[in-house]
Amino acid sequence: MKTLAVFGLLTLPMTLFAQQQLNLLIGTYTNTGKSQGIYAYTFDAATGQATPKNSVAADNPSFLALSADRLYVYAANENGGGQGAVSAYRYDEASGTLTLVNQQLTQGDHPCHVATDRQGTHVIVSNYSGGSISVFPIQADGRLGKLKQLVQHKGSGPDPDRQQGPHVHSAFFSPDEKQVYVQDLGTDKIQVYDYRPESPDKPLVPAGQPFVKGTPGGGPRHVALSADGRFIYLVEEMAGQIRVFQQQNGIWEAIQEADINARDFSGEDGAADVKLSPDGRFLYASNRGDANTIAIYAVDSDTGKLTKVSNQSVLGVGPRNLVISPDGRHLLVANQQSDEVVIFARDAATGLLNDTGHRIAVGAPVCLVF
Repeated sequence: MKTLAVFGLLTLPMTLFAQQQLNLLIGTYTNTGKSQGIYAYTFDAATGQATPKNSVAADNPSFLALSADRLYVYAANENGGGQGAVSAYRYDEASGTLTLVNQQLTQGDHPCHVATDRQGTHVIVSNYSGGSISVFPIQADGRLGKLKQLVQHKGSGPDPDRQQGPHVHSAFFSPDEKQVYVQDLGTDKIQVYDYRPESPDKPLVPAGQPFVKGTPGGGPRHVALSADGRFIYLVEEMAGQIRVFQQQNGIWEAIQEADINARDFSGEDGAADVKLSPDGRFLYASNRGDANTIAIYAVDSDTGKLTKVSNQSVLGVGPRNLVISPDGRHLLVANQQSDEVVIFARDAATGLLNDTGHRIAVGAPVCLVF
């Protein structure tokens, strides 16, 4: 028994060390000439420091989705001219090696977001310029099958420059994966689809409530969903605000609009991403344009409504994707224009962010995935 006890004490530090070492993937724009593709890092959850592990050359892999079993990575190749694509990679976490399995054209220009379900049956790609959604089946070996469904959006918005037609920016599964919420910047709508993975040709069908209206001219971009599925937090790029929706009697209704900016802000908005903390107590939203900040809100667990806590400088330019470490101790922001990922320590009690001093130097970072 003493021998077993000693062995347990010896292995405990190794177990704790392994728990502190996380894997981080970064998707980038390569058309700037500043980056080569997808980058893999080891992230120390205790210190907030990242160490380069591996990389793979890819063409504008601006957004990434990791399969639930963590064996495959799916990347949007954000190109126009009929060359928009999605790529499947086999992923070895230990080494950070990404091996291309195959690639499929999305049949929509500038794919900018990728999502996959927990069962690993489909990949859903959002085509920004194409104004459409592409649905691909996933084969047993992780490769992408031929395009199963292409859903073309229609309509426009009040802004003549940016909303002359549909611009699909993202697609998110509901927590129970029975629905998919698709944000269309061009039409100011969240299109709602029922998800039927068993369907041979139409996994997505319009829901009973086929869409949720955003702010006119607001420009829906991304959403965060409460764990119980009762609330949607929509970041509106052009309005620079969070629009909160609550599902009541099966219908989504807007209950709040929360400004991302500080009260004394004046300038151009470019809201980009929105994330809930792992415990659901705080919400974070990035704003580019002239702001370059992260808005921090406290979340009322009963009503879903937001209370502004603070605005934090991103210490860079062009904040795109945000990611919070699984343990909630750190928040990372991809500052696209200043070619750097900034790593903040996160106070779980107050939600506030503090600069760790740690940075990841990488050209045009866009997407961050743990």
